[in-house]
Amino acid sequence: MVTSQNTAAIARATGRAWDTWVEELDGAGAREMDHPQIAGLAIARMPDGLDNPGWWAQGVAVAYEQHHGLRVPGQTSDGMFQASASTTFRGTREEAWAAWTELVADREEFNGVGLAQAPTTSETPKRRYWRASLEDGTRVVVGVAAKGGDRATIGLEHAKLDSPEAIDRWKPFWKALLAEL
Repeated sequence: MVTSQNTAAIARATGRAWDTWVEELDGAGAREMDHPQIAGLAIARMPDGLDNPGWWAQGVAVAYEQHHGLRVPGQTSDGMFQASASTTFRGTREEAWAAWTELVADREEFNGVGLAQAPTTSETPKRRYWRASLEDGTRVVVGVAAKGGDRATIGLEHAKLDSPEAIDRWKPFWKALLAEL
């Protein structure tokens, strides 16, 4: 079920009450549409001047799907599930990156599941990424970005999980690992 915090944030950002979003999307036939189509309806209804309307449209589409039981929290549009965790690191982006890569450098498994291959890394001007494929077919992406001042954000997403129970199994593991930083 969609949480009231999600719908309250959508209402604040878009200037449209959640009930109004549901009514408009229902009226446009969104219950019979897939995620990209619902997001398309939502973006067409975003107010002028809204920062990042595509992101908000995705949020509206996900909340709408959860509202009508078309998807459960943690479920992606392809029917799989994902877990996420993040932490704020006291230090620069480079210090956070060094701490993460040192923490996982010698690991051959996570939560009892081995790596399918060696992790890869990449970088953009704003973020550094660490990516790993696990033997169970799931994927983990860690992004490290400067947060301002002498802080950085380390965000982790574990995708292609097969059930809500898998989220319950992995999320505490990732939170505990991030707490070691």
